Amino acid sequence: MASSPNDGQPRRPSRGQSYRWGGTGGRWASPRSSEAESGGGSWQPPEEHRTPAHQHDRTPLHPGAWWLWSLALGTAATRTTNPLLLALLITVSAYVVATRRPHTPWSRSYGAFVRLALAVLLIRLAFALTLGSPIPGTHVLLALPEAPLPHWAQGIRLGGEVTAEALTFALYDGLRLATLLLCVGAANALASPSRLLKSLPGALYELGVAVVVALTFAPHLIADVQRLRAARRLRGRPDKGVRGLLHVGLPVLEGALERSVALAAAMDARGYGRTAEVPPAVRRTTAALTLGGLLGVCAGTYGLLAAEGGAYGLPVLLAGVAAALAGLWLGGRRTLRTRYRPDRWDMRAWLVAASGAAVAALLALAASRDPAALHPGVVPLVAPTLPLWPAAAVLIGLLPAFLTPGPEAANTRKEPT
Repeated sequence: MASSPNDGQPRRPSRGQSYRWGGTGGRWASPRSSEAESGGGSWQPPEEHRTPAHQHDRTPLHPGAWWLWSLALGTAATRTTNPLLLALLITVSAYVVATRRPHTPWSRSYGAFVRLALAVLLIRLAFALTLGSPIPGTHVLLALPEAPLPHWAQGIRLGGEVTAEALTFALYDGLRLATLLLCVGAANALASPSRLLKSLPGALYELGVAVVVALTFAPHLIADVQRLRAARRLRGRPDKGVRGLLHVGLPVLEGALERSVALAAAMDARGYGRTAEVPPAVRRTTAALTLGGLLGVCAGTYGLLAAEGGAYGLPVLLAGVAAALAGLWLGGRRTLRTRYRPDRWDMRAWLVAASGAAVAALLALAASRDPAALHPGVVPLVAPTLPLWPAAAVLIGLLPAFLTPGPEAANTRKEPT
């Protein structure tokens, strides 16, 4: 007997029918026949097509929480020059980036920030070598030829003796700035710029678009350079040196121009810059609240930093923040836009932001109680030590590596274009 070409294979339903494989005897059964066989009830999809319950909780974290966490770590880095604590902050941020960075083009910008931090550190050391340092020292490492300068350039020298104290001071200072840059790079690698734009208040929408475009320029540029260099290597053409740079640079600039034109057309088609009609009194109130709030924030911050303004610094800062938020809320009424699937600020976002704020607050407390441990001296030159409880406070910044979903969960939600 000739066998049918479909023997041993399930017969699929015809086009337009709503059938599934299953039922009695292993055949394609309709939902109604399945209900009849099971004695009623609602039809359920096959097991392999069902979404597990725990998958609903693996939504990406709010991008604002990543930025608050990274900025808090950067604030903590400004409170110390201890290289051991700064290295611990770098390790904490790098570990969170390595475990929670999504597989997207903009997330590859962390490597560029690492190279930028190394360049800043080397430039700071080079300045200390060539231009000298105001830090006195007795341990002379080398003596460079010193160039004479006119009398109006007093305080600046070119060359001369290079001491270990001056180089150590420059290393601590440059490492602090490098740590701050790496914390900002962690926010760029973890938070989606497009999702962050959706979360901004309506009054800051135009400003947010400009900032997001500026932040995504570097990742797109790096991705274009990597793609063109790989294409030239596959074709057996040089991708290094001056010749390779010229052949790669022109297509990169052309792609950037095309992307800018396409972005401008998309923004114009979506009504970028359109505002609603608002009464003049509301506009004046919005401007007064926003400007007054920003001035209050500046005055309150100065009061907290200055020794004489500790009494009024915090109340003025809180009043300025409240006025600025009220101005932003009123200014949002001028923006006519809707949000598609807005990100939720859930308990995980609160915990991530709170972990970064705890690191910043505890290091600020440690800097006021034990300044010698967080700012090791260079005159006389002493080896830095690792203070225990400030180091334990820095480790609180590792909580996002265990509280947030992995990079595969961040890729399940399609990025808005």
